[in-house]
Amino acid sequence: MADIIDGKAFAATLLSKIAAEVKTLSFKPGLAVVLVGEDAASQVYVRSKVKTTVELGMESFHHALPADTTQAALLALVRELNANPAVHGILVQLPLPKHLDADEVINTINPDKDVDGLTVVSAGRLAGGLPGLVSCTPLGCLLLLQDVIPDLTGLHAVVIGRSNLVGKPVAQLLLQQNCTVTMAHSKTRDLAGLCRTADILIPAVGRPEMVKGDWIKPGAVVIDVGINRVPSVTPGKTKLVGDVAYAEAAQIAGKITPVPGGVGPMTIACLLRNTLTAAKRLESAQ
Repeated sequence: MADIIDGKAFAATLLSKIAAEVKTLSFKPGLAVVLVGEDAASQVYVRSKVKTTVELGMESFHHALPADTTQAALLALVRELNANPAVHGILVQLPLPKHLDADEVINTINPDKDVDGLTVVSAGRLAGGLPGLVSCTPLGCLLLLQDVIPDLTGLHAVVIGRSNLVGKPVAQLLLQQNCTVTMAHSKTRDLAGLCRTADILIPAVGRPEMVKGDWIKPGAVVIDVGINRVPSVTPGKTKLVGDVAYAEAAQIAGKITPVPGGVGPMTIACLLRNTLTAAKRLESAQ
């Protein structure tokens, strides 16, 4: 039976370390979160981010805009936040209403304040091995991995999914740690066979329980990025599952993240870690 990688506990420890470091600073790191519209899930995420920011002793700048906000108005706000020295990190909550161009909005963010790691400049810095801010979920995956395997050198990692949000950046991070990385996707031949060669398996495709137990190499470390809502056995209720068939995989893997309670809690923790990193860099550059 696999050991469970407790992302919730790891995130709590990371947040405590961040709070302790914030207390040593002569200024307050500031995080600006921009929410456009009334998407229920986004509102929950933003409330959690704002609450945690304040709990850690940071400054929270929360901007809630109506759903009919224009592209020009949103871009103007982002530029205003770029110019505000009290704001060290900027996060525009996705998805945006359909009439808005998310790519233009994200890439208007100052890369040095891009705590979500989504601008093309941030992606380029990561690909080039340059200092920058890394997308929160991939960073969380790496931190969880390094906690259970301090030296990743030479291990074969298979990443399922090639998204700009998770797949590509997590592959870059693993390459930087001297892993041998294979990126798999919907066109990959014999995906199950490829997965069986992985010392580290990271599914990030958004397909409920796609990865079966017999896809897992005995003793492998499985970091399940998937968060999928599916019908529960209770009528009218839903539950969260990952991209991995957990009960099966846990019988084969050496270590595995659960869903919920694995990678998910790391996302907000890494967002605040990025905010602290950005704040220290920006303040030292002044």
